This record gives sequence, C-alpha cells and structure tokens, in this order.
Amino acid sequence: MPPFELHHPTSIEEAMALAKQLVESGQSFDWVAGGTDIIPNYKWRINPKPHVISLALIDGATSLSPTTIGCMVRISEIEASNDVHPLLRQAAAKIASSLIRKSATVGGNLCLDTRCFWYNQGEDWRRSIDWCHKADCGTGADCRVIPNQNTLCVATYQGDLAPNLMVLGAQVHLIGPKGERTIPLSEFFMLDGMKKNVLEEGELLWQVLLPDISTKMVGEYQKLRVRDSWDFPEAGIASAWIPGDFTSIKVASTALESIPRLHSELVVGHLDAHNGSIDVGQFSDEMYKEIKPVNNTALPPRYRRSMIRTLTKRSLTSTLGELK
Repeated sequence: MPPFELHHPTSIEEAMALAKQLVESGQSFDWVAGGTDIIPNYKWRINPKPHVISLALIDGATSLSPTTIGCMVRISEIEASNDVHPLLRQAAAKIASSLIRKSATVGGNLCLDTRCFWYNQGEDWRRSIDWCHKADCGTGADCRVIPNQNTLCVATYQGDLAPNLMVLGAQVHLIGPKGERTIPLSEFFMLDGMKKNVLEEGELLWQVLLPDISTKMVGEYQKLRVRDSWDFPEAGIASAWIPGDFTSIKVASTALESIPRLHSELVVGHLDAHNGSIDVGQFSDEMYKEIKPVNNTALPPRYRRSMIRTLTKRSLTSTLGELK
C-alpha cells in the first residue's frame, strides 16, 4: 500500500475547508466512503493520492428516506430498508457479496472508477505492457482497447445503482469548495473513462434526491455477471414506469459503455412510432442496435451485446406486467 495521510472531518463544512486547503496548495486527494473500490485500487497502486479524506464521521451523510439517500448509506441498508423504493432494494441485493454490501456505500457505488482489464491489474503487470492510456505514468501510452489513439479512454463503468436511480428520476446534490449544485443523475456521468463524471476538483456527491412521483413507479433490474455473487455487472438493464402511463417509461443501461445511460430518446422515438405503446421485442432490438460495448471486461463484447436484447426483454416484461 502506498503511503497517504488519512483525514477524518466530522462536518461537511470541515470537509470542504480541508478540500479547499488541499486544492489551493496543489495537493491531490481522494474522498473515501466505504473503501471497497478505492482501497483495492491503492493496493494495486492504481492512481494513489497523498491525501485521503474519509466521509465516515460526517453528520448527515447517512440520512435515508424514501426521497433522500446520503452518500454514506451502506448498500446493505438499502437492501434491508422498507423506506426505499423496491427497485433499489432489488438492485442493492445484486451488488457484490453480503460482506461487501455491509461496507460499500451509495456514494461510492455511483462514483466507481471505470474498469478495464488493461487497467485493473497490479503495477508490475501494467509496467510489463508499457502502460495504457488511463495509467500511462507520463509515457503518453496508447489505449490498449482501441489501438493507436490516446485521446479517449473507453474503460467501462460497472456500477449497479446508477441505472435504477436514473429510471426513477434521481438527482444528485453535489458540494464543493465553490458551492453547491443539484443536477439530474443522468447528467452526472461523462463519456470518458478517465474523467468519469462532472465532479470538479474538491467536489463530492453528498446526496441522492428522488422525486415524490418515484414512489408511484414500479420497475425491474436485470443483471449479467459471471457469478451470482461478488462480480461486477457485465451488462445491466433497468426499467420503470407509472402503471398505465406509457409516457412515463424509462429504460437505462450499465456496464456496457463508459457511462450508465438513460435511453430517453430511444423510448420517445419508439412510442411515437407505435401510437404511444411499446413493442417489447422490437424495442429490445433497438437497444441492441444502439449500444456497442468494447472488449475490456471479463465477457467478450459480442456476447454482452447479444444479451442486451435478453436483459431488456426480461426487464420490460417484468415492469409492464400483463400490459407487455
């Protein structure tokens, strides 16, 4: 484990003051919540920082209600709580293992680092291939997935909660040294495996906010993974709607691109072409055509892409029920 200084602020104001101090002094740092992603990466010497600020002791970070989820709420709490949407409970139960769910957090799951089998390896292994674009160690190395280019990283986002929160209309409350802002979760992620999201230097994801109308929605999450426990998703499709209202249908994907994605335009176009209704089989084909995974996870992209049809059909069939 590379050395770093661990800080334990007890209020969001203290955390922001510390973040501002480090940013202004030119010192890089990471926020750490449950640590189930960042600590293994540090052990592999994947982008370690000299300072780490823990969110564990900050008042208000564990708030949980039907419409508010704090960044330090554990995945196991989501799984067990009757105060959260059933779709989120279902998704939480499919994350990793029961032991990891007791440590992993909602904020950490949404801010997961993107993954790639050229990147998520030990330092000696990465050095032996002369690095990659995301971890080039100043060498200017090309991407190993898309050769002969070092302008875009295509590492894959493999979080589970994001697509489920997206179809429920979630927003995220961000706090940083420059102030606060709230944006739709669907606008939080950036199509770049290195930048990952819109967080500015020193900024953190403080809360997830759900609209009141989300309590009226029903949904389903379908996940492809190598094993039924532990593994990150290789593909995931979430869908939700207000029963009887086809215009409320939302569909989102994860683990297939550098971002989890809400497919709003595809849904609207399909409804327009089908007189305000939905053909599950045809829509699944449209999802298959729209998403193009790359070869950087455990399962080959051709298989992952073929499973988009299956997962979309299963998700929508369960969500729409007898109206499918």
